[in-house]
Amino acid sequence: MKADEIRALSDGELRKKVDEYDKELVNLSIRLASRQMVNHSELGKVRRDVARLKTILKERELGIR
Repeated sequence: MKADEIRALSDGELRKKVDEYDKELVNLSIRLASRQMVNHSELGKVRRDVARLKTILKERELGIR
């Protein structure tokens, strides 16, 4: 997701997305550990998306944007 798309979401939707991505991260980590993962770059993409979501949530809490 891009930052503009994320900023268009409400706070509740952002928290829901963070929960979804956290579950996906766990699943990807398990697949990586069991050597079932084919596309390793997917793990990094999900991590970056989670970081973007959390950053925008924090910006809203602090009133930066």
